[in-house]
Amino acid sequence: MILLIDVGNTNIVLGLYKEKEQIHGWRISTDLNKTSDEFSIQIMQLFAQNNLNPKEVKGIIISSVVPNIMHSLENMVRKSFKIEPIIVGPGTKTGINIRYDNPKEVGADRIVNAVAAHNKYKKDLIIIDFGTATTFCSLTKEANYLGGCITPGIRISSDALFEKAAKLPRIELEKPKHIICKNTVSSMQAGIIYGYIGQVEYIVKRMKKEMMELGCDEPMVVATGGLSSLIAKGTRIIDKVDPNLTLEGLMMIYEKNKE
Repeated sequence: MILLIDVGNTNIVLGLYKEKEQIHGWRISTDLNKTSDEFSIQIMQLFAQNNLNPKEVKGIIISSVVPNIMHSLENMVRKSFKIEPIIVGPGTKTGINIRYDNPKEVGADRIVNAVAAHNKYKKDLIIIDFGTATTFCSLTKEANYLGGCITPGIRISSDALFEKAAKLPRIELEKPKHIICKNTVSSMQAGIIYGYIGQVEYIVKRMKKEMMELGCDEPMVVATGGLSSLIAKGTRIIDKVDPNLTLEGLMMIYEKNKE
């Protein structure tokens, strides 16, 4: 079995793969204060609850956008699994040509998504990852990563309203039927969700235009991340929602680097 660990700013997603197929998946909170022992206890409990033997794990790969958590996680892997993990970063084989001013600045999550999307779709692509931040990435069918843009995530926008406006409550992220709403909660939901849909549509249209000016075909738009389905239901500009894109990319990178 292979354990895949994707560390985001809000959650850590774990996937357990056997013969390149996911057999279990978990999501735990990203906590900078946890020690390696605390991570070990938590992850061993997940294995035990599912009658899994951690000794059957033969390889581990970690992708992270949270540098401060890596010391504890890496120590947990070495102590609990007796394995040296593969860390996605500079020097990792990915098959992607990064056309960034400084390739080291590109987040590991964006590269992992690009690896999976390129290998699965073999097209000019725009990849949107709806996480704590929302990332938009441009990738050609020749595996050239052209760059992209980063915006505040939907939850950040929602939390900012609650924290900065004294009379506004914290709300659930649900799409109301109408944009002309008759109560505060629905008004906030409409503004955040429909406003975000409008932002996504505008950015994608501009990215498509710039990519086609460079000679690309009209790119396919692939979305992933926890809130991708919510936004995709409100727009036709997203062609495919692929919730497992990041874990599949990690598995592909593991195969390229396991030696």
